[in-house]
Amino acid sequence: MKTKDRKLGELAATAICGNDISSSVLYVSALSILYAGKYAWITLIIVAFVLFLFRKIYAEVVCALPLNGGAYNALLNTTSKYIASYAATLTILSYMATSVISANEAMRYLHGLWTAEPVILSTILLLIFFALLAILGIRESSKVATAIFIFHLTSMVLLIGFVFYYLFSFGFGTLYENWNLPVEGSISTAIFLGFSASMLGISGFESSANYVEEQARGVFVKTLKNMWVIVSIINPLMAFLAISIIAIPEIKELHSDVLLSQMGKISGGNWLGWLISVDAVIVLSGAVLTSFVGVTGLLERMTLDRILPPFFLKKNKRNSSYRIIILFLIISISVLLISKGRVEVLAGVYTISFLSVMGLFAVGNILLKVKRSKLPRQYKARWISVIIAIISVLIALVGNISMESSDPEMQSNFVIFLEYFIPGIIFVIIMLNRLDLLQFLLSLLRNIFDPIRELFLKMHVSINRTIDRIGSQEFVFFTRGDNIKNLNKVMLYILKNESTKKLKLVTVIKEEDSNRKQIIDNLKRDIDFLNKEYPEISIEFKSLNGKFTPELVRKLSKEWNIPINFMFIGSPGDHFPYRIEELGGVRLII
Repeated sequence: MKTKDRKLGELAATAICGNDISSSVLYVSALSILYAGKYAWITLIIVAFVLFLFRKIYAEVVCALPLNGGAYNALLNTTSKYIASYAATLTILSYMATSVISANEAMRYLHGLWTAEPVILSTILLLIFFALLAILGIRESSKVATAIFIFHLTSMVLLIGFVFYYLFSFGFGTLYENWNLPVEGSISTAIFLGFSASMLGISGFESSANYVEEQARGVFVKTLKNMWVIVSIINPLMAFLAISIIAIPEIKELHSDVLLSQMGKISGGNWLGWLISVDAVIVLSGAVLTSFVGVTGLLERMTLDRILPPFFLKKNKRNSSYRIIILFLIISISVLLISKGRVEVLAGVYTISFLSVMGLFAVGNILLKVKRSKLPRQYKARWISVIIAIISVLIALVGNISMESSDPEMQSNFVIFLEYFIPGIIFVIIMLNRLDLLQFLLSLLRNIFDPIRELFLKMHVSINRTIDRIGSQEFVFFTRGDNIKNLNKVMLYILKNESTKKLKLVTVIKEEDSNRKQIIDNLKRDIDFLNKEYPEISIEFKSLNGKFTPELVRKLSKEWNIPINFMFIGSPGDHFPYRIEELGGVRLII
């Protein structure tokens, strides 16, 4: 995608964002007539003028900072990550609402042609289809987008041609009647509300900036011009033609949802009405693709800036960020299911998010002028143009909020917007402050567990000391020259019954004993063997001159500081001169 031969050309780049903005004619014509009546086409011309101002605003910022991200990128390079993240969150919400609303509206149009079609299931399948198409790569996606774009423009040109033919055939009587209708309220109020509603007709204009890195050099500015030309010609003209062949009360009461289709039926017959409905299904589906492409470019940029986890940067063989696409698909489907297919509840999310993003981009342009004045740029928007653009967006926001507050069914839209916006911004704030939060968590854990750890260490030291003290207790076995078999029994008994690492093996022999040397040599040999077999016990050999008596036992106990009950002997025979109790507690172990 980053190589020269993989860049998008003018037609492909325009088609991706153009499907979103050009599909607005399907609903904005009727929407402007609902609020502005016969002045609808005038409000749409005003919108085209505002969009003309945004052409230079977007061109200046993106050509100076040709990176994906749109308003996020503009604010990131002029303010802070925090402020830029607010714009990014609003942009993501706008794309989320666009994908769900466009997909659902497309399937509703299809339901009008095929009543057996399950709308919600079809919407989910459509979202999955375009997610898979986006995963295949932007080049492959652009081919489908281009085909949709050309088909839509052809359908619109065909409809306009048939309506003009109808007017020249039957005259402008309907237009004359509509023009003489009284306006509800004042003309200024009608134009104000109509303008506010009609500003939704430029949604999608911001999308091109979110995948500018995938466009060939110089293409971005051309996409802005192409989108402006389409909106400036088709939207006002279609509203004017609508009031020329259909009575305004009839539009408001019967045809607000399928106005263009009805215009096709009147001017060209059922086949043209059917064609326009098919076109609506296709081009609204194309707007879903725009959402996937736009949000992918934005989230890639946010991930590269470490606002999102690097997990999302994983790409497939076609160089598409499939994890971002899958995540966005899951979110879109969940929103659809949560709203139970009543996507009108997302209208507030869509309106506030889109208009806020446009306004923030203009703010980013001002900050670029002030803070990055030396940054080279090919285009420059005049200060007066930027200020007028911001004021226009604010007027549209106020107008949409006032329309929602006057409609009981729309009053909850702002609350719904907050329900999506607040969790999104909380997640971003957590990611931006994750280092501080982790340090806080570490400090909290230390405060909780350090006292426990210190207690554990003290217990550990104390237990080890106890173990060492117990293990350092020395035992004594008095032997008369026992064979290795008996000595092995002694070792096994001590291992099994006593906690010690030291043993004195003592033999008491009279000096005049003729076998003295042999007994000692044998014992030393046997002890060497036992030391090898039982390395966990240190065996010390002592050879004493004299006679084994109770007095000797008491003397050695005091001298070696070993209690008498830690001294062992083998079972004495019949000729042993002392009773066991006389030895003071010496134990018998073999």
